[in-house]
Amino acid sequence: MPQGVPATVPDDGLTTRQRRNRPLLIVHTGENKGKSTAAFGLGLRGWNQGWNVAVFQFVKSAKWKVGEESAYVALNRIHEETGQGGPVQWNKMGDGWSWSRKKGDDEDHAQVARDGWAEIKRRMLAEEHDLYILDEFAYPVKWGWIDAAEVADFLAHRPGHQHVVITGRNVAPEIIEVADLVTEMTKIKHPMDAGQKGQRGIEW
Repeated sequence: MPQGVPATVPDDGLTTRQRRNRPLLIVHTGENKGKSTAAFGLGLRGWNQGWNVAVFQFVKSAKWKVGEESAYVALNRIHEETGQGGPVQWNKMGDGWSWSRKKGDDEDHAQVARDGWAEIKRRMLAEEHDLYILDEFAYPVKWGWIDAAEVADFLAHRPGHQHVVITGRNVAPEIIEVADLVTEMTKIKHPMDAGQKGQRGIEW
């Protein structure tokens, strides 16, 4: 796509405007960092356009605080007080069942994930948001807690004009197949290769 011009124009019966503005399913995957960062950056663009943005953060502990959460909460407050931007919601859908070990067995955590997915589907059917950021959603699907084929089919046939971003390593092939935009973060170098741990402002 040199200079933003598509290489081909499909014979799909859509006008240029309709094709340009169709809702997208976006996937950020790969081994390197930046998947969630890119998704939250897209959320900032959506907020600026006045979109209703909802983040559903899977896997990370309910006590895990990332900088974007505080920023998004502040942006929602700005919207409520001034009308600038759009409304923002941040939803934690996990009890810390990845790198932060918490109480509960795998079935408990799996049910939390399934409940989260059920809530996302409910909202999509009601067309409640313009942009859904499903952060780290790849993991409960990978672990078999949520069925990949069911997710792919539902997202491919979601109603209205709702953008969706999914992040995480090893996104299921079924989801990648129906996605409109897939980006893989490939590691060239990483500070951890040199023994450096995560730091404030970079990792959280």
